Amino acid sequence: MNNASASDGLTCGLLQAKSRGRFLTILPRRLCAGGTALISHIMLNPRIIQGGMGVAVSGWMLARAVSRLGQLGVVSGTALAVVLARRLQQGDPEGHLRRAISQFPYPSISDRILAEYFIEGGKAPNVPFKTIPMPTLHPRSSLVDLTVLANFVEVFLAKEGHSGVVGINYLEKIQLPTLYSLYGAMLAGVDYVLMGAGIPRAIPGVLDRLAEGLPADLPIDVADAASGEFTSSFDPVAFASGKPSPLKRPLFLAIVSSATLAIALARKSNGRVDGFVVEGPSAGGHNAPPRGPLHLSSLGEPVYGVRDVPELDKIQALGLPFWLAGSYGRPGKLAEALAQGAAGVQVGTAFAFCEESGISPELKQQALKQSRSGQARSFADPLASPAGFPFKIAPLENTLSEKSAYDTRHRVCDLGYLRRLYRKPDGTVGYRCPAEPVDVFLRKGGILEDTVGRKCICNGLPATVGLGQLRSGSTPELPLLTAGDDWASVAEFLKPGCDTYTAADVVERLLAPP
Repeated sequence: MNNASASDGLTCGLLQAKSRGRFLTILPRRLCAGGTALISHIMLNPRIIQGGMGVAVSGWMLARAVSRLGQLGVVSGTALAVVLARRLQQGDPEGHLRRAISQFPYPSISDRILAEYFIEGGKAPNVPFKTIPMPTLHPRSSLVDLTVLANFVEVFLAKEGHSGVVGINYLEKIQLPTLYSLYGAMLAGVDYVLMGAGIPRAIPGVLDRLAEGLPADLPIDVADAASGEFTSSFDPVAFASGKPSPLKRPLFLAIVSSATLAIALARKSNGRVDGFVVEGPSAGGHNAPPRGPLHLSSLGEPVYGVRDVPELDKIQALGLPFWLAGSYGRPGKLAEALAQGAAGVQVGTAFAFCEESGISPELKQQALKQSRSGQARSFADPLASPAGFPFKIAPLENTLSEKSAYDTRHRVCDLGYLRRLYRKPDGTVGYRCPAEPVDVFLRKGGILEDTVGRKCICNGLPATVGLGQLRSGSTPELPLLTAGDDWASVAEFLKPGCDTYTAADVVERLLAPP
């Protein structure tokens, strides 16, 4: 859009225009000397955001299916380096990964990664996956390359063959690969970045700098260290071995649980926040802990009270679009959200068990069976996640949610995405995880009580999508499935005589008039 057309009927700032019953969000990239807004984004605010779930649960196939239906399909950005490396070792039987890799703008990098991990015909079933380096403050260049490529591949495939918009979801708690992940997603033209599980104040500014091909820094949380003492850095020029082309700056949606957090992000972030997903504790995955002292119910779950109900009027007063999440995956809930001033809803669990999601078919069928019988109930485990946030678990047979499986699993930490950083007495950074072997954690200065009930989410989530590591004696890692409270009602998406349902079935029912 040239300057003349951009200035026609537009004013500087956030504008909203009616378009076929929905809203267009028009955001200026910068202002020219005469005050004309140069437009960098004209995007339809979707009614439905498909949540970014687990490790490859919200994979490119699910996100593409939702985006082709005119809604916002979102890929999970968690541990994508692991996902790509392991799927290449499985042989990429349909060639999708290699097709995307062939479009990566730096073939010297993609050629090295293919040579390292791709196995024609796939590895033998009794052979463990080749490991990749664990994330660190100063990672090996091979891990940076793999992370950038993996995020590019996932977004490229999600955007392939349609004109819809695609987002990617990251966790603030997983900070070390964030810069490289964002750059890879932006190379593939990602339209939205969503982030929760923390306070992502620095991400908007990072997106601005990466879009311009400038070096970016990200403050890293390190226990016992001063604020800002340690940072992660990424230089697109060094990565590209030359000046890279400017990239589209994706819209940034922060996932929040309160008006206080939304206001702080809108006013104190180092760049533009474009909207919010307001998520309640009935959602799957990581939940925000209750405000105030932690109290547990008779079942051992965190108790949420009136202080945890978001003040939507204050969020709406910020003038930015917001979506409601957490038990909004049922017919009639979209209309309810719109009536409260929301732009729409974010839905995860309903999509988690559809045909296009990455969860293994066996687990889907087990979950749907429980939903049909009225036995489906997720458990908000206050201890499971090494991140320290309550984690919504779907208790299923032969998964890590079973006490016997948890008790007999040999503790190992070989992926390291949820390791916590701490400052050593000599001023260097150490890494520890309360789900790693207890004696190792204690030697690093950890506290014994922090290890109780901790589950290895890093290994359990890949196993949920068929990418579990093999241990001694060819014993596979067991899955760990997360689901929100809407798990109880997902069987309602099944049509008569069907044992499965699709993403289109979900969208159709959610958009239907109440």
